[in-house]
Amino acid sequence: MTATLSPGAWPALVLNADYRPLSYYPLSVWAWQDAIKAVFLDRVNIVEYYERQVSSATFQMRLPSVVSLKAFIRPARQPAFTRFNVFLRDRFTCQYCDSREDLTFDHVIPRSRGGQTTWENVVAACSPCNLKKGSMMPAEARMIPRQKPYQPAVFDLHQNGRHFPPNYLHDSWVDYLYWDTELDP
Repeated sequence: MTATLSPGAWPALVLNADYRPLSYYPLSVWAWQDAIKAVFLDRVNIVEYYERQVSSATFQMRLPSVVSLKAFIRPARQPAFTRFNVFLRDRFTCQYCDSREDLTFDHVIPRSRGGQTTWENVVAACSPCNLKKGSMMPAEARMIPRQKPYQPAVFDLHQNGRHFPPNYLHDSWVDYLYWDTELDP
C-alpha cells in the first residue's frame, strides 16, 4: 500500500513462509480484500485476526490481520538500484548536510566528469546541496559525503528500514516484526 495506513483500512501483515515479513520498509501489507482473496485461493495461512468481520449472504469471516505465505519466496540477493533504495541506504538524509528535506540524489563524481549512475557513485542529497555542488568534484566543492557510497545488501536496507516504522502498526503484528533483533536483558 502506498497510502498512509489507518486502523480503518484493516491491512494484513504479510509474512513469508518462515514467518518473517516479506519486507520491512515498506512494510509488506495487503488490503483486507487481497488477504481474503489469497485465503480463498489457498495461498496463505491466517496467523492472526482482527475483531472485525465481513459477511455476505452465505459467508462470514473475521478479517485476517497477519497472514503467512504457504510457499516460501526467496529474498532477492541484491537490492534493486532505485531512488528509494538509495534514500533508504542513506537513511533519508542528505549526505552533505544531514537535512531530511527536499531529497534528490547526487553523483559524487559528476556525470560531466565521467561519473556513472551506480551504487558506488550516487548519494542522497538535498536540492540546495546538490545545486551548490553542481558539476564540481567533492574536493573542489569542499563537500565530502558523510558516508562513502556503496552497494548495500538486502540486510542493510532491512536494518535501515527498521529506523522508520510505519504510521500504523496493529498490536497483533508486533510479535512478527523485529523478532530477530537482540533482546534487552
